[in-house]
This record gives sequence, structure tokens and C-alpha cells, in this order.
Amino acid sequence: MKCGIVGLPNVGKSTLFNCLSRSKALAANYPFATIDPNVGIIPVPDKRLDKLTKLF
Repeated sequence: MKCGIVGLPNVGKSTLFNCLSRSKALAANYPFATIDPNVGIIPVPDKRLDKLTKLF
């Protein structure tokens, strides 16, 4: 399953991404600090997600 984090500039998307994926994406205190997409893998052990993956 793929999902994304979208939102207004300078609201903490990169910080949330870093917390969830344990990555070190640039998180700076100015708008448009992150221009290119960051990709991370987050393991979520939940059988319901397996069912959703099969549907989509």
C-alpha cells in the first residue's frame, strides 16, 4: 500500500515523516524546505491492511 503526507507549507510534514519512518529528511523552519519527495518504508503489522492492499 502506498500513501502520502500532503499539506500546507511549514506545518510539520517532514517532521511527521521522520517520526514515522525513522528517516532523516530535511525539516527546516521555512516554507518549501522540502521540494523533492522523500520515500520511506513503515512496517505496520495489521491484518486489515493486508485486506485493503488486496482490494486496491
